[in-house]
Amino acid sequence: MALQRPRGMTAFTLVWFGQVISLMGSSMSGFALTIWAWKLTGSATALSLMAFFSFGPSILFSPFAGVLVDRWNKKLVMMLSDLAAGLATIVILILYSQNVLQIWHMYVAGAFMGIFQSFQWPAYSAAISVMIPKEHYSRASGMMSLAEWGSGLLSPVLAGALIGVIGISGILLIDIVTFVFAISMLLWIVIPSVPRSQEGQEGQGSIFKEALFGFRYILNRRSLLFLQLVFFSGNLMSTLAGVLTSPMILARTGDSAPILGLVQSVGSAGGIAGSLLISVWGGPKKKVLGVLGGWFLGGLLGEMLYGLRFGLPAWIAAAFFASFFGPIINSCNQAIWQSKVPPDLQGRVFSIRRMIAQITAPLAMLMAGPLADYVFEPAMKTASSPLARLFAPLTGTGAGAGMGTIIFLSGVVILGVAIAGWMNPLVRNVETLIPDHDAVSAQE
Repeated sequence: MALQRPRGMTAFTLVWFGQVISLMGSSMSGFALTIWAWKLTGSATALSLMAFFSFGPSILFSPFAGVLVDRWNKKLVMMLSDLAAGLATIVILILYSQNVLQIWHMYVAGAFMGIFQSFQWPAYSAAISVMIPKEHYSRASGMMSLAEWGSGLLSPVLAGALIGVIGISGILLIDIVTFVFAISMLLWIVIPSVPRSQEGQEGQGSIFKEALFGFRYILNRRSLLFLQLVFFSGNLMSTLAGVLTSPMILARTGDSAPILGLVQSVGSAGGIAGSLLISVWGGPKKKVLGVLGGWFLGGLLGEMLYGLRFGLPAWIAAAFFASFFGPIINSCNQAIWQSKVPPDLQGRVFSIRRMIAQITAPLAMLMAGPLADYVFEPAMKTASSPLARLFAPLTGTGAGAGMGTIIFLSGVVILGVAIAGWMNPLVRNVETLIPDHDAVSAQE
């Protein structure tokens, strides 16, 4: 009797497991190559450029990637994304083994992987939408978040232990094997074909027309637009705070790497705990409660607590809760969008949605340094300035207090964003104002 190829939740679980293994390998090689780049250049700018060249192309190419995801087979797109990353790693391994690897090679490889990475997330989202029932969307998103947080917690430890034994070449080889494993899982399982909706047929045209379709789709649905603006504002503030947490802790502890490492490990544990909770629970029935409640509690117990003057106990609690609520927010939000947007439109719409959210990262990075170095840190060095007189009782004075004040104020703004979202009936009632795509299809 022929072996049945997995479908449904079983198929998704196998894809998820393949991604867990692949993310572990990618995180390990990223850790090892960061050490290599630092030893080669001794430059923080070089490391920042490695991140930029990986991140930038994925943002710029997202609208066109979304169009192609909607046109192409989702399983094939996911496999090509993993294959491209694997090929880039093979090239890096060959160059490193020949002792000719240069930092600019990493920029090129990062840009190449970034372009294909722009395909991966919308393809996975659309595939999940047709693989499992919509009541499991939050659970599936939580499982993917668990994979990301788990790799972030375990990979540096594994890479650090193995790098002295098998070297960077060995770690890169492990990464290549994990890509093969992830692709094998995709080859084995069945992903149903995506049904064509009336909206999808009406939106067909040139690649530029279809790329603009994602913008128009969101703009024409004000509830989804305002929900996305909640994320735009919240992401801007949380990234601004996130950029400054590490330098704030180092400034307030005399450059203590062990303390910083402890806080970051607790943060990863919080992300894993939140991912496990949403994976088992599935989130509230009204998903927007998970979104806005998560932003509110994350801003209060995360960023605001981070910025206070109480030191390590507050940082540990803040790191845990800031990461804990992230998977809940993202999983509930993902479930809303997957329920409302027809699967054959999700490539275009989700790529634009993600681009709007992620473009806040470079904005926040550009803002954070000048605000800290030239405004808040000088003002909070002593208690004599007007700013210090206002915030010193909460965030203290001296080195790091200015960054702590920015982080605290970021949390205050996040609270305001969550409250404003709840006060806006277009956001609060998004799940009833926008019909589910399967209900629309049934009417057609």
